[in-house]
Amino acid sequence: MGFKYEKLFTPITIGNCRIKNRFAMAPMGPLGLADAEGGFNQRGIDYYTERAKGGTGLIITGVTFVDNEVEEHGMPNCPCPTHNPVQFIRTSREMTERIHAYGAKVFLQMSGGFGRVTIPTNLGEFPPVAPSPIPHRWLDKTCRELTKEEIHQIVEQFGKGAYNAKRAGFDGVQIHAVHEGYLIDQFAIALFNQRTDEYGGSLENRLRFAREIVEEIKKTCGQDFPVALRYSPKSFIKDFREGALPGEDFKEKGRDAEEGVEAAKLLVEYGYDALDTDVGSYDSWWWSHPPMYQEKGLYRPYAKLMKDNVDVPVLCAGRMDDPDMALEAVEQGVTDMISLGRPLLADPDYVNKLRAGRISDIRPCISCQEGCMGRIQEYSALNCAVNPQACRERASALNPVLSPKSVMIIGGGVAGCEAARVLALRGHKPELFEMGPRLGGNLLPGGAPDFKEDDIALADWFTHALKQQGVPVHLNKKVTKEDVLAANADAVIIATGSKPKLFSLGDDSKVFTAAQVLIKEKDPGDKTVILGGGLVGCETALHLAQQGKQVTIVEALDRLLAVGRPLCHANSEMLERLVPYHQIQVLTSSKASVYDGGQLTVETPEGSRKLPCDSVILAVGYKEEDRLYKELEFEVPEIYLLGDARKVTNIMYGIWDAYEVANHI
Repeated sequence: MGFKYEKLFTPITIGNCRIKNRFAMAPMGPLGLADAEGGFNQRGIDYYTERAKGGTGLIITGVTFVDNEVEEHGMPNCPCPTHNPVQFIRTSREMTERIHAYGAKVFLQMSGGFGRVTIPTNLGEFPPVAPSPIPHRWLDKTCRELTKEEIHQIVEQFGKGAYNAKRAGFDGVQIHAVHEGYLIDQFAIALFNQRTDEYGGSLENRLRFAREIVEEIKKTCGQDFPVALRYSPKSFIKDFREGALPGEDFKEKGRDAEEGVEAAKLLVEYGYDALDTDVGSYDSWWWSHPPMYQEKGLYRPYAKLMKDNVDVPVLCAGRMDDPDMALEAVEQGVTDMISLGRPLLADPDYVNKLRAGRISDIRPCISCQEGCMGRIQEYSALNCAVNPQACRERASALNPVLSPKSVMIIGGGVAGCEAARVLALRGHKPELFEMGPRLGGNLLPGGAPDFKEDDIALADWFTHALKQQGVPVHLNKKVTKEDVLAANADAVIIATGSKPKLFSLGDDSKVFTAAQVLIKEKDPGDKTVILGGGLVGCETALHLAQQGKQVTIVEALDRLLAVGRPLCHANSEMLERLVPYHQIQVLTSSKASVYDGGQLTVETPEGSRKLPCDSVILAVGYKEEDRLYKELEFEVPEIYLLGDARKVTNIMYGIWDAYEVANHI
């Protein structure tokens, strides 16, 4: 019997570049991976090389800027092939040589600029630019219209950048992009392009910028130098800053699928050698950067549309981490290549593990976007919530130990599990104790909604990893101070998590925590009120509304999702719009006072209201469960407090902090 996924490991050619398998690393912004002169720093070199080592056939770097004059990018922000060519070529050459050692190919992604969608934290001093004076996506500013001379300057820089990339050993380039509403896409979309010169008006005129870029690169680097294009055949734009939701009936104001097909044919005719397909725009960027609320494989219909209309290879990303889905897409002619972005942040060895049939070893991406897009937005840094080593492979390498220690770990949530995993890999002897029947902690209620299935997958992965490493795990074991002292371990880690905050509303027989409802310990009935409009409250509300229940959210602050970690805006904005879309009622600046006789009394800015409901669900936060640590703080010489027990945060910091501590015991 042959290997089930063999088709995914057959070669494919883009232009004259032969790629060993059907997997590409999707481009993700290389924030923090550039040096001061626009070359790749050591973190960037290690990061991309690690994914090549992991078996990925084609590495596509994140965005690099060819221009830093027309649109300033606050160097050193991302690598730049034109800023200091000698430095760029020297550092890139080191990277491409290492990547090629693993039989992988690498394309440099080059951008003409962000235009109206420049992320404010990454914006230089100059005003944002665009094809026409249109509103900026994030700032209350009107963009400055590019002159024809500036367009020509950017086109010329593409030729220089591609020439430097070719010298540096890149096997091709990908143009960023006629997709997601970046600058070149703004020229291509009539909503954004109101020009009356040769760069505006007809579709051919609006695509002239993209055409001149590929022609300039082919002229500079030769007709056989591969030039791929990141391309969105549909925008999902309802209006400026207004995007459509899945299944929503709306009038497309961006690029519709019909024009998307017409444009794709023209772009291939102009010389593009492959189309890396997605959909969306920054006005609807939960399509371009899909959160867990989007279905898996959401770009497949649009990749198939491209496959049916153009004769160059098509790549398809968008939550394609399910190997069976990927195989089916290639076998049925939906796409030629599978593009993995966040899954390769989570596990750089994804492809090799799949090739070896070790699917359960693959660490899942949970689509939280907190380590990647959220950090890019807030801190100009690319990382991964579930993989603390992403983009810092060398700095966070595991430290093997010469003198193994016995380490007692109390708590089987993400912090306890990650600590045990890292300690075992380093050569220590961890032993884990969990008071519940299963590992995972808050992943278990958090993963109850269908759209959070990967939280459960992560809990299962931790269970598998600890079993694989031979870590003794004791379930249904509540540990006391006396147990810890009697164990006489060399080090102790307390990761006892947190408990939901509770308060009385009078009749509490129908007052439940969100966790109780999510794990089906309690039935909320057909009509419920959720107290708390943070992430837990909103996701619980969405989960119940999708089951057909009537849900009202009562939030004390003036808006939903007002506090907590900086969520990626693609996640928070989609969730904010899904709440009214699913007829969830919301009362902000409001507080519940009494629940009695099936009615909840709520004080609102307009006065007191009584809400009939079958139950009240508390989602007002968590409190650290650090009692055991406090009992042992001065009894155990080497003791650590981790996860929510130390400070209630999120999955990312639970894992990161555990990795940091466990790697240095």
